[in-house]
Amino acid sequence: MGMEDIRKAALFQFAANGYEGASLSNIAAEVGIRKPSIYAHFQGKEDLFLQVARYAFQEQNLRIFEYFSERRDQSLEHTLHDFLFWMGQEYKNNNTAKFMLRFSFFPPVSLYNEVLDIVNPFLENMERKLTRHLRNARDREPFGHMEPVDVALSFITLLDGIMVELLYSGSLNYHRRLNAAWPIFWRGITLTPPHEA
Repeated sequence: MGMEDIRKAALFQFAANGYEGASLSNIAAEVGIRKPSIYAHFQGKEDLFLQVARYAFQEQNLRIFEYFSERRDQSLEHTLHDFLFWMGQEYKNNNTAKFMLRFSFFPPVSLYNEVLDIVNPFLENMERKLTRHLRNARDREPFGHMEPVDVALSFITLLDGIMVELLYSGSLNYHRRLNAAWPIFWRGITLTPPHEA
């Protein structure tokens, strides 16, 4: 059993139980090793957590890139709307996404700055990806009167509001929020201002 096995077990434990709730003993037991063996690969819980965090955010960054790449020719309405559902599915089915979402909103107090140094570049990268996707879609989509960067920021704000509901209240309220907010968002970015009508 090596570093990769420990990291996978740690990812599961941190995603499920949070930083405080995850213990090195449980991580070791899941891998089938003794707790001291973890120290052959990691300096301790903080080091393990930060290495898992870097891995999880990098992995999720790749998955989001793939999501938008695979939908280059799909309508913007479907791509953005489906992304909100896709993120909910990711949270439900994928420990990497669960970890990423949990610690984006609730970083461990003792590692707050270190986690923000991982989260902030991830969010900036996501904003750039969305802006690029929107810029490429601008000529054939009905939001030509708005700047792609503003649409991207608005969408991320919508995404944050929906995902935090998933973290706090679960799937039902997440879907209620998504279904209520999406039509208003889409109408807002596609409605032509009166002076341009």
